[in-house]
Amino acid sequence: MARLKITQTKSYIGSKQNHRDTLRSLGLKRLGDTVVKEDRPEFRGMAQTVRHLVTVEEVD
Repeated sequence: MARLKITQTKSYIGSKQNHRDTLRSLGLKRLGDTVVKEDRPEFRGMAQTVRHLVTVEEVD
């Protein structure tokens, strides 16, 4: 199954509270943090919500 590599590239300072909560739910706490998640619609939706703060790559 494919995986997603999600990296926080921008600070959440000044962001909406729900964007901060989404980053925390993904497991991202600070700038430069990276997590690898399964490629599921839930994680794609979260990444889409904070697309201006993260980069997403597909990993096999």
